[in-house]
Amino acid sequence: MIFKRKQNLEIISGIDIGSSAVRVVVGQYDPDEKNKRNIQILAAVEVPSEGVHKGVITSIEECVSSVSNALEKTERTIGCPIEHLWVGISGTDIISQESKGVVAVAKTDGEIEDEDVDRAVEAARTVAAPLNYEVLHVIPMTFSVDGQTGIKDPVGMTGIRLEADTRIIYGLSSHIKNITKTVYRAGVDIDDLVLSILANGEVVTTPRQKELGVVVVNIGSSTTSLVVYEDGDVVHTAVIPVGSEHITNDVAIGLRSSIDVAERVKIYFGECEADKILKKEKINLKDCGSEVFEEVSKKYVAEIVGARVAEILEKVNEELTSVQKAGVLPAGVLFTGGGSKIGGLVEFSKDIMGLPASLGYPLDIKGAADKVKDLSFGTSIGLLKWGTMLHSTGMKSSLPLVNSSSKIVEKIQSLFKSLIP
Repeated sequence: MIFKRKQNLEIISGIDIGSSAVRVVVGQYDPDEKNKRNIQILAAVEVPSEGVHKGVITSIEECVSSVSNALEKTERTIGCPIEHLWVGISGTDIISQESKGVVAVAKTDGEIEDEDVDRAVEAARTVAAPLNYEVLHVIPMTFSVDGQTGIKDPVGMTGIRLEADTRIIYGLSSHIKNITKTVYRAGVDIDDLVLSILANGEVVTTPRQKELGVVVVNIGSSTTSLVVYEDGDVVHTAVIPVGSEHITNDVAIGLRSSIDVAERVKIYFGECEADKILKKEKINLKDCGSEVFEEVSKKYVAEIVGARVAEILEKVNEELTSVQKAGVLPAGVLFTGGGSKIGGLVEFSKDIMGLPASLGYPLDIKGAADKVKDLSFGTSIGLLKWGTMLHSTGMKSSLPLVNSSSKIVEKIQSLFKSLIP
């Protein structure tokens, strides 16, 4: 949402509809502040999510209720209504593929202009989409001018033939329509849909890391998503259907406890590296909500947690192997998402993935320090930065793209408006 609060100050909002929680972040960007891309967080709200499973909406009514609840709490915090949102979209049905667009340079003297670049990118997206899928993003990677390859910005160069190498990201049509209906029925308009892991990647990486090669891994409740960057480009995206709730389920089975107790055990005592825990260390389940006094081995819990985390990391490695990037990304891996709070994850991943590793916190973000440093809010803060980069005065996104999901959004919104008496 963008509107003026004070002169030269803009406000923008993003919403992350996850399987376990709905998170809304409202921020403010001051374009006069020494030309820095700093964003001030005004509000960050989290409410339990209903009607969403593995990133996909399974009940529109329940999801609308969760979204409405989150919006109401946010509006009370900032003291004004939210009318527009940048909306994150994820799920295991997201797919991507490379595409090439070729055009002739328009000007007679052969000088390439922005319009030529736009036409080349648009030509790349004319490839037939998979059945029942819609284009979410067309991301330009490199350009070629008369056979000269590897060009990042061809504007101003001279040539006859311009080629654009792009990565097209598709979302399932039904999923796009369901999430659009949900947000619209909650009473707000949609600025656009953004692939959640792309928004997350934008806010936790530096241009240097993207140039060297880095993978951002978001461990969510029921899915783990990743994006791989190299030479400043998006090389690969994927969503794995395993997340932190699977760790909770394993702990519940292993301890023969309730899900709620297992969740608290995971949060407060969960560790990946069992070999660093003494056998005599115990956990009292009564401290985690159990009705009876029962001590369990902390090392045993770590073995359960470590086994599932190892599976997640191995699946991430399989995705990296599929694009020949396993073990060869100099900037390593950045972990984000609520599931990344597991103790010892960084050191544990270094052994399994053979890469430098660290936790990915949002960069150039101010205010609401507890939320900025909360890995669970990475996606929603990323959506806020994504919208700021594309719409703030004088700002241009570091990730040029073409969105077509807005066309679907407009169609669904016009349909709802036509039904309103």
